[in-house]
Amino acid sequence: MAMTFSLTPEPEDEAREAGRLLFAGPVTFVKGVVAMSGLPPADRLEVCFAGRSNVGKSSLINALTGRKTLARASNTPGRTQEINYFALGEERYLVDLPGYGYAEAPVAIVAKWQALLKQYLSGRVTLRRAFVLIDARHGVKAVDEEILTLLDRSAVTFQAVLTKVDKINRVEREAVIEQVKGALGKHPAAYPEIVVTSSEKGEGIETLRALIATME
Repeated sequence: MAMTFSLTPEPEDEAREAGRLLFAGPVTFVKGVVAMSGLPPADRLEVCFAGRSNVGKSSLINALTGRKTLARASNTPGRTQEINYFALGEERYLVDLPGYGYAEAPVAIVAKWQALLKQYLSGRVTLRRAFVLIDARHGVKAVDEEILTLLDRSAVTFQAVLTKVDKINRVEREAVIEQVKGALGKHPAAYPEIVVTSSEKGEGIETLRALIATME
């Protein structure tokens, strides 16, 4: 039976408030990790953000946390070469994974990042969900399929997050949502709801905060 995908609804008041409180509290950079041995203790639930380079991942993390420079935004693809850990108070880790699909990075560095990514996704027991960012201007591309397949193989539940929806019109938005739904239908690890966001306009930010705060 094919899975049916829908847009994540607006959060209930209680969940919205939980998200607000979580992200209004302390948000601190913990460390950048370049090997599995450097991961912080697995003592709390964590979620990770993955996406191809220039998808707007840093901007989204900054919008979520309300801190303009927490995650480093760069016009140079592949700048983030580490798994970056941020603590949301004492309850959660928010994990920023290296961007993928970076054409300008040296082959050896790409191979090292890919190996670390596979090890992390397969071996982090406290990882509850991966949020995979998809640029609304382009939809799911071949390079995204690679990470989605890796998440399937790692048995990590992932949820698609459309970014930059303010850059397209309503007709384009509807078309890309249908394209993403079709692509996700091939992946057994896909969560059946899609979050639509705009870091610039604030759309979907409260929804993502609520999801992270209420996850068990």
